[in-house]
Amino acid sequence: MTAVSTAHQPAFGSVADVVERLGAAGYLASTAVATTVFLADRLGKPLLVEGPAGVGKTELAKAVAAATDSGLVRLQCYEGIDEARALYEWNHAKQLLRITAGQGAEEWDATRDDVFSEEFLLPRPLLTAIRRTDPTVLLIDEIDKADVEVEGLLLEVLSDYQVSIPELGTVTAARRPFVLLTSNSTRELSEALKRRCLFLHLDFPDADLERRIVLTRVPELTEQLTDALVRTVRVLRAMELRKVPSVAETIDWGRTLLALGLDTLDDEAVRSTLGVVLKHRSDADKAAAELRLN
Repeated sequence: MTAVSTAHQPAFGSVADVVERLGAAGYLASTAVATTVFLADRLGKPLLVEGPAGVGKTELAKAVAAATDSGLVRLQCYEGIDEARALYEWNHAKQLLRITAGQGAEEWDATRDDVFSEEFLLPRPLLTAIRRTDPTVLLIDEIDKADVEVEGLLLEVLSDYQVSIPELGTVTAARRPFVLLTSNSTRELSEALKRRCLFLHLDFPDADLERRIVLTRVPELTEQLTDALVRTVRVLRAMELRKVPSVAETIDWGRTLLALGLDTLDDEAVRSTLGVVLKHRSDADKAAAELRLN
């Protein structure tokens, strides 16, 4: 397997182009977000997006893919994920069948060369993204949940956009993917990984932007109900809760009110639907007490 030169083809023409195309994909980006996305695209650098859960980090990757008509390849990280799940592995069952079939009929060297060929390779997300020749967004989701060893694996991929397979050689991207990593900051990432990335911190949107987001996703809501919804969510986020409501949960709350045919967010409406945005009993009890719903 031979390496080829990596080509980088920017997808966005300007920061304004990013804002417009992400908006068309349903993602309302601030100038700061759009500028960082533009620079990551133009410079061919991975983009590390940190922030609390539920602020739209993963949605940003999906929106970039939609806005650029790119395929989305997602590596969902978790504790214990290893090279075989992230990069590639060999189809051991198929290899064993091939070895068994070749016993006594050919030399071992021929069998060995055959079983470590393309036919027996199982590409995982990182290798899949590197090998694609069509426009691709590689989402490495919740990298902070993976072990430090996985970060080491990423260094080669994110530095040179290549993957080394000892049995086959080096695979270098023919077309460099747009790489977006997300982190909820549950642990500190290595300096080596951060050096290779542009950085963007996403926090919960301000009230005006969240209203616009909700109305974009749930256009049937009245502006008055949307205002009440966003105000209530912001009050909840100011409480010391185990899990504060995400933007996605604000949207879900709006859809819930529509489904129930409610046109006002009074105490009874909040009390009966609070489980849409608060997912812990202790949080619901605290919110009910502070909002005086009991």
